[in-house]
Amino acid sequence: MARLARRDVLKLAAAAAAGAVASRVAAAVPEPKMPTRDLGRTGFRVGLFSLGGQAAVEQPDNEAKAVAIVERALDLGANYIDTSARYGGDARWSERYIGQVMKRRRREAFLATKTHDRTRDGSLRLLEKSLTLLQTDHVDLWQLHAMSTMADVEAVFAPGGAIEAFEKARSEKLVRFLGITGHTDPDVLSAAIGRFPFDTVLMAVNAADPYHLPFQKTLLPLAVEKKMGIIGMKIPARGRLLGAITMPEAMRYVLSLPVSTVIVGVDSIAQLEENVATARGFTPLGPPQLAALERKAEPVARQALWFRRA
Repeated sequence: MARLARRDVLKLAAAAAAGAVASRVAAAVPEPKMPTRDLGRTGFRVGLFSLGGQAAVEQPDNEAKAVAIVERALDLGANYIDTSARYGGDARWSERYIGQVMKRRRREAFLATKTHDRTRDGSLRLLEKSLTLLQTDHVDLWQLHAMSTMADVEAVFAPGGAIEAFEKARSEKLVRFLGITGHTDPDVLSAAIGRFPFDTVLMAVNAADPYHLPFQKTLLPLAVEKKMGIIGMKIPARGRLLGAITMPEAMRYVLSLPVSTVIVGVDSIAQLEENVATARGFTPLGPPQLAALERKAEPVARQALWFRRA
């Protein structure tokens, strides 16, 4: 199938966004519901805003604040929570804190975690610990974390590589879906997606994206064609975009692309509530508005794309 041109991606984005807007039209309630979109072919409807397991949720000895953020996110209708075996260092604080909530509210969240190990056995050990810390018998999505080079791709697909762990874990119902993540190079992720039917891709994309190794040019259309769940991350570039554009503008930019959801880590409940309000009130931006935000981001593009390959 031919790759989609960027204009076609934007048309798909507008259609997806319109569907999201329509999905929240309902009887009057005190607070609007979180708009939702399909998470690719998983059959799950995911809220436009999803909670990332970094920022306050990965800080050491921060349980009270972290747990309160996770609880409030669920209360506000965020139904996707992303974490990793690497968040919070060796103690894996992020999974620990999220587990404190999951032991009581597991059914309310599509729960995603990751392995940074490239081997079968190492990944399975990480998953075993993830399930213990998250206080659950399965995760909804298990992902390859930060696939950055072709050496990573070759390692996970080699005999004894992490893909063998993925297939084993899914066959044993320890995970439901399988995904891949990356920040560095769209060609690396595209190559891996061409070799395995991943259900989702978590990609770093923001308003500075067009200025260096753009994920929107090839990777995003490929993921759309394969009907993958597409999760956006690095929306404000860990604050490096803020000042050039606002946080609501940063979210609206990415949500106007054909993504399923965006994950954002927060430092406070106030930040969480602001992001949820942006998602609830979202209306899609057209090409001229997207281009205007890209121009505003250009002066800080280098710092906003620090995670891309040089």
